[in-house]
Amino acid sequence: MTIGWNDNTPIYRQLKERVIGMMLDGVLKAGDALPSVRQVAAEYQLNPITVSKAYQELVDDNLVEKRRGIGMYVTEGASEKLLASERERFMREEWPAMVERMRRLGLNIEELLRAAQAGDSTPRGAA
Repeated sequence: MTIGWNDNTPIYRQLKERVIGMMLDGVLKAGDALPSVRQVAAEYQLNPITVSKAYQELVDDNLVEKRRGIGMYVTEGASEKLLASERERFMREEWPAMVERMRRLGLNIEELLRAAQAGDSTPRGAA
């Protein structure tokens, strides 16, 4: 599997976000082991220090715990904690911009909901 890294964000942060995404998607669940630092470094051709930094941030955020001699494991409640913080961040940072864009485009929430339910990506009157 090839991963394209974004030059605008440090790789350790991108790696951390990928692990967080796996937790939110249910790929990594409470009690699951993360791949070893060496394994990730070798697979994605990264410096092990970069991988360690990403993992340490996950530990600092209490999403992952170190078990001496055996590895890193997803903590109980990590997914719920992430979901709550991501929802809060979305509402604080992303939603206001979306509401403003909807207002500018003359879209209303009912049109968007109908389009979403119909599986259509373009609300009526928007195309």
